[in-house]
Amino acid sequence: MKHLALATTICLAALAAAGASTTMAAEPVPSPAVTARWTFDGSIHNNSLALSPDERTAVVSYSERPEVIVFDLSTGKVRAVLHGFVTPRNIIFAPSGRQFYVSDSSLGTVAVIDTASLETVNRLPVGAGAFGTVLSKDGGTLYVNNQAANTVTRYDLAAQQPRAVVTGFAQPRQGVRLSPDGQALYVTNFLGDKITVVDTTTNRITGEITGFDKLRAISVAADGKTIFAANSGSNTIAVVDVDKRRIATTITVGRDPYGAALSPDGLFVYVGNLGDNTVSVISVATQQVVSTITGFKEPRQAIVFARDGMLAYVLNEDLSVSRVDRASNRIVGTLAAPAF
Repeated sequence: MKHLALATTICLAALAAAGASTTMAAEPVPSPAVTARWTFDGSIHNNSLALSPDERTAVVSYSERPEVIVFDLSTGKVRAVLHGFVTPRNIIFAPSGRQFYVSDSSLGTVAVIDTASLETVNRLPVGAGAFGTVLSKDGGTLYVNNQAANTVTRYDLAAQQPRAVVTGFAQPRQGVRLSPDGQALYVTNFLGDKITVVDTTTNRITGEITGFDKLRAISVAADGKTIFAANSGSNTIAVVDVDKRRIATTITVGRDPYGAALSPDGLFVYVGNLGDNTVSVISVATQQVVSTITGFKEPRQAIVFARDGMLAYVLNEDLSVSRVDRASNRIVGTLAAPAF
């Protein structure tokens, strides 16, 4: 059955795959004339933001737009607009920074893009519905959610081959994280509002955590004992006791929270509130909101931090990126997206 599921997934992806092209842009480049855009799952919306390990490059996407934008952080300007996508879903950098990965649920692939040349060097077939992604710490293994097939595919990146397809999920979308030791994979299920726990040694489901309300992004504490999960249905962040596999408490935040990003020091959770254009800052120690940052435009899951923790980057609906000074919790600059 495993071989059948794997073969079916790859065949679906091969039928859906399409090439991606790169448009280099010193200045913003207008898109072609607007035409009707077919999407596999266009009613589902999300955004993504990834920061390269050397912090020179930021790559962003919004599933409503077929472009992926690359920013040069040294100049604060657009370096390139990458075309050829349909519904880009998630972006992550390899630990080396030499490549980044972009999943596309309509194409059914994960594009492997060279950071220096911005050329697509490979496309990993996953099947229509390819969504959330996460990399192992060594960058050797890629896990890909498929919200349409209700599966998670495990890719061996050295061999560029899938090694397992795990079944038993219910619309796994963007939320997927590894435990700090890499032994457990936590997969959010939009249907059923639960987190499924997968043993990465056996590629088998070992349990689940329930009780969420329109579950969105999750983050795992560095000690592996706590998960923070955004409940957009109840305007709360759930604090999950991993050992007991239950919600210990909830924290009220802004309207329609999608994000739950832990700061590098693990002391704060930053929450993108889509409904009121704010970011709530939660103290992990007190489990209370200590600051509310304004001035965003429909912030969602896409919140990342500089390595030293001094800046937070928050993606807006128009693909601009707000820089937040974490000492003052204020927006101190914005990377402007090209006009489309």
